[in-house]
Amino acid sequence: MPTARRRREIGTAYLFLAPGFLLFALVVLYPIVRAFQISLYNWSIVSAIPSQFLGFHNYNRAFHDPIFWRALANTGFYMAVTVPAQIVLGLAAAVLLDARIPARGLFRTLYYLPVVTSWVVVSLLFRYLFITDGGLINWILHDGLHLTSHNINWLGQRWTAMLALSILGIWKGIGWSMLIFLAALQGVPRELQEAAAVDGAQAWARFRAVSLPAIWSALTFVTVMLVIGSFTIFISVYLMTGGGPLDETQVLFTYMYRQAFSFLDFGYGSALAFTLTLIVFVLSLAQLRLFRRPAEVR
Repeated sequence: MPTARRRREIGTAYLFLAPGFLLFALVVLYPIVRAFQISLYNWSIVSAIPSQFLGFHNYNRAFHDPIFWRALANTGFYMAVTVPAQIVLGLAAAVLLDARIPARGLFRTLYYLPVVTSWVVVSLLFRYLFITDGGLINWILHDGLHLTSHNINWLGQRWTAMLALSILGIWKGIGWSMLIFLAALQGVPRELQEAAAVDGAQAWARFRAVSLPAIWSALTFVTVMLVIGSFTIFISVYLMTGGGPLDETQVLFTYMYRQAFSFLDFGYGSALAFTLTLIVFVLSLAQLRLFRRPAEVR
């Protein structure tokens, strides 16, 4: 049984945790519960008109909705391209910037600049870069290098548009990954690196045997956050393609937004939102289990 002093310490800890938990419940848990409630109805935004209870009809509708599955596939493609690229490139940049090189502070700032730029601004910039007529990418490929016989309709086709969106996501996110990895690398004891070097280990061997295990927690955190971020992509798709043409580039977030705020079908939009929440939750749990160290698995 805990002593009176121990109980007071636990009570004090919960007292300090209470404001944060209440804020979390207010801005995260309550909207999730509310979205699930709305998803069970043909929700009416007019108080004078009662909402019709549908049960799980909206979820069954999503299961048979080809645009939902296309949006899920597009989101999965975006995740599969951007997450590994951001991890690899961000880690490579962190390793380089952890070394003693000239103007290291300047390079760190330059790598991080895309992170703090506005999503709206860079999405509009990339839209003009990839526009069919007059875009810089087509000018380089067609007029400059003569690698293509015609201008490519980058944003008018499904997979080329998803590729352009993925390039934007990678460029925008490398700096964030780099910052987390750089902070973790700076916490690796230099004595271990020097001991491995004395034993004759080359740079790659030192990184694999010393640095990588030391930053494993940071790698787990970055992977989980990037996967969550890839499933909540919205602004770039909304501004660059609008989900078109013919819903070919819809992702889960834009499709959910369109159903709720364009068609005012809040019941179906909430069902999509709750489904997205479940997908992200399951993926996060799977990643945390996958990234467990062998000693942590019981």
